[in-house]
This record gives sequence, structure tokens and C-alpha cells, in this order.
Amino acid sequence: MSIAIITGASSGMGREFARRLEKSGNYDEIWLIARRAERLAALAGEMTTPARVLALDLTDSGDIDRFAAALAEAKPKVETLVCASGYGKFGEFDRLPLNEQLGIIDLNCRGLTAVTYLALPYMTDGGQIYELCSISAFQPVPYAGVYAASKSYVLSFTRAVNTEQKGRVHAMAVCPFWVRTEFFDRAVSDDTISYYSRFLTSEQVVTSALKDMRRGKDVSVCGGLNKLQALACKLLPHRTVMRIWCRQQNKAARKK
Repeated sequence: MSIAIITGASSGMGREFARRLEKSGNYDEIWLIARRAERLAALAGEMTTPARVLALDLTDSGDIDRFAAALAEAKPKVETLVCASGYGKFGEFDRLPLNEQLGIIDLNCRGLTAVTYLALPYMTDGGQIYELCSISAFQPVPYAGVYAASKSYVLSFTRAVNTEQKGRVHAMAVCPFWVRTEFFDRAVSDDTISYYSRFLTSEQVVTSALKDMRRGKDVSVCGGLNKLQALACKLLPHRTVMRIWCRQQNKAARKK
């Protein structure tokens, strides 16, 4: 049985990946993973390819075990893995709830790592892995420090896995700029971050990612201006990049 596995499939880019991959017609079944079972069921009802709904919380070790058990029972041929689960929180590090920030690490890093590790033995030669990252992976981001750091981990991890798996499985980090998704419903609780220079849509990001995968890239950045920004973050001192970011957000150093 040939399958695609998509985490974070209940909304945003995960849902868009599910819709786009389904159109390819290459899968016997698509596994949809997220916490919200009703959202997954609704998406499955829209699809013509059979979909398996797995309502899992990837920060819960018990649910990770349930995912491993589902793979062991089905013994599928995993053609495509999309890890799109994740969230962020905007605010000053020492003023945000600790559990929220540790949760970011648990989902964005630990959950993604666990799903990738468990799926890899079932992946076929020529298999594809899309790890949802962010353009923030290229720089430290004050007022979103834990989120940006978690995405730096995803970028580094993905590129390393891609090199290790070269010739068998291709892994690519998808690094979009601001995208209009439900991400902001959880990330934004005040006006700490108020300047958003430009937005992409999930459709644009996924279209770019699918093209970049075909081109053999290990990092996908959607849009010319965003590619320039990623390059600038590599060339400029991070102190300068952070100063520009803070100026855009009208932030000055906190007085002691």
C-alpha cells in the first residue's frame, strides 16, 4: 500500500498539501494527522483518495507510540511525508508562559523528529520529505525567539537528513515568509509584533515547494523578495539583522 503522511493536516499548509498531493493520484491512501478529528474527517470527506484519520497530539508520547503502532500494523510504502504541525507565540521571552514555549519545542522539534524517524524505515526509494520550516530559521528573531530557534533546528535537521539519505529519500525544508493561516490565531495575543511587510498564501507556498522538490533542492523559499531576505540574513551580521527587525517593530531595548 502506497501512502502519503501529512501532519498538521487540519488547517493551513498541511491541509493544502493534502489537497495537492491527492490530485496527483499516486497514493492508495493518505494519512491525515492532527489533533482536531472533526477537521480531519471533513477534509477526508472532500477527498477521492481514501484517507485515514489519525487524531494525534504529537507532543504526547502516547500518541507518538500510537503512530508507530499504526505504521507497524499497516506496513505501508511511504512515498511522501509532510511534517506541517507546528505553532509559535509572539512576545518577550520572560513574559510568555513557560509551558507555551516548551510546547513550541515539543511540537516543532520533538514531534517532527519523532514522526520523521518513525516514517523513514517505511519510505520507498525516491521518497520525499517536506519539513515545514520558516524564513525565521535563518536569523534570531527577538519577540519570537523560541519559535525562530525551533525552526533553525528544523532547517539544520532537514539538510542533514537529506545528505544522509542521498540517493534514497529526498528531504527538503520549506521556509515561507508570513502566510495567512490560523497560525496567527495562536501566535498573536497583543501588538508585540505589529509590522508584517508582506503575506503569502498556502497555495503559493505549496506550489513553490512542489516545484523545488522536483528541482532537487533541500531548501524551498517562496518568492523573490523572500529569497533576497534569506540571503541577506546569511550575509549580514545577525546583530544588524536583529536591529533592523526591532526597528520595524518599533522596539527599543527594555530599560533595566
